[in-house]
Amino acid sequence: MKLQGLSSIRTIKAMKTGLCSAQFSSHSQGLPKVKLSDEELVSKVLNRRWMLHIPDTEIHQIKLSPSQGRNRDGPSGNLPFLNNTRPYFGDDLMEKGSEDPFFYVVRDDLLHPLVNGNKARKLDALLPLLLDYSVTDVVTCGGCQSAHAAAVAVSCAERGLKSHLLLRGEQPEILTGYNLISTIYGDITYVPRSIYAHRMNMLKSHADLVASNSGHILCCNDILESSLSAQSGTPSSGHIDAHGNTENHPRKVVIINEGAGDVVALLGVIRLVQYLCQSHLLGKERQIKLVVDAGTGTTAIGLGIGAQCLGLPWEVTAVMLADTIDAYRQQEQKLISDFRTQFGFHLTDHCLNEVDGVVHWVARCHQRKFGNILEGETETCQQIAQQTGILLDPVYTLAAWEMATQLSREEMEGGARVVMLHTGGTLGMFGLAQRYKSYFHKLKEGLSSVKVALH
Repeated sequence: MKLQGLSSIRTIKAMKTGLCSAQFSSHSQGLPKVKLSDEELVSKVLNRRWMLHIPDTEIHQIKLSPSQGRNRDGPSGNLPFLNNTRPYFGDDLMEKGSEDPFFYVVRDDLLHPLVNGNKARKLDALLPLLLDYSVTDVVTCGGCQSAHAAAVAVSCAERGLKSHLLLRGEQPEILTGYNLISTIYGDITYVPRSIYAHRMNMLKSHADLVASNSGHILCCNDILESSLSAQSGTPSSGHIDAHGNTENHPRKVVIINEGAGDVVALLGVIRLVQYLCQSHLLGKERQIKLVVDAGTGTTAIGLGIGAQCLGLPWEVTAVMLADTIDAYRQQEQKLISDFRTQFGFHLTDHCLNEVDGVVHWVARCHQRKFGNILEGETETCQQIAQQTGILLDPVYTLAAWEMATQLSREEMEGGARVVMLHTGGTLGMFGLAQRYKSYFHKLKEGLSSVKVALH
């Protein structure tokens, strides 16, 4: 496996040193200028209303035995897994006497039956802002089986907002998976790929149609900036009226970028980091390798920023699935810059020049074009589900599981603890079954052979 990028404990210490001098600058759009510690800064940023009433999530421990054979090439293979659903996070977290490797799974897939865990985290801070500013409609986009689009549709419908979803390509003959959920909860428009290639123009044009002549169109960052200005008592450069005249502005339309890759999406992920680093859970002193699958990379970047701001000795490893390392690094630098600007975090240029970012980007164990699955991967997901009760999908979370499995072996000799963030994605299995019928038919054949053997 080829590892891309670098984020080490040295990087974390360098960022922590820079953050020791962190303060809210006088030109910040956010809170007033004041000298605070790292944790106080984060607490100030996270002092807001949330979509999720509590940030809590379950954490399971997965043990594996490397002593038994594997029939499939790869980190998971046919390894037997055992799920401890109630692990202890005391002084014996290191489990020095354990002969078998293990890793922890943060079960964010259990946050909501229809909304992906990472999607819920990225919408955690945004949805209350939309309600605060009397937003009526949301416009966003994604692929035909977009988990993001479905999450926006469901989350908006639960709060009385109307969602308008622009989906790439053609309507499938049979609606299933996230496509079905999006259709039930939102207003769907299928967009030709040639038009979808110019996403921002597409989103703005559709928002114009929704707003009509008397409506008002906003972006997520506009609302965030306005809310921070109101919090600090300083005038906003925008023109957002949270309690505007409904006669003059019957519709307030917000554009959410594909995958919710905006700076406001980082806040819910940072809130998760703050929850996980409590002393009765992962703690603040232990070295942690936090593994996550990366679509847009926003979740991984939020985890990295949260770990750096809190001074945690955590390394965030993101498995690249949808883009090149250059594109991920570019997104990483953009979101870090936007975060510092919006929330007044001041990091010296010297400190930033010393680091390569807040995320360790790695290639997935089995390379392929994004969205494709390989032979044997559905069987691996089946095996893991039957042994642990945890459902993975072959496109996203299986990649993170395989990486966590590999890292847990490498860290057996008293090294860092490996933690996988389960982002969800399980409804995507329905769309994959529709597309890769032969691969999923083999699951049926496998179960038949087991029944024969039992008889």
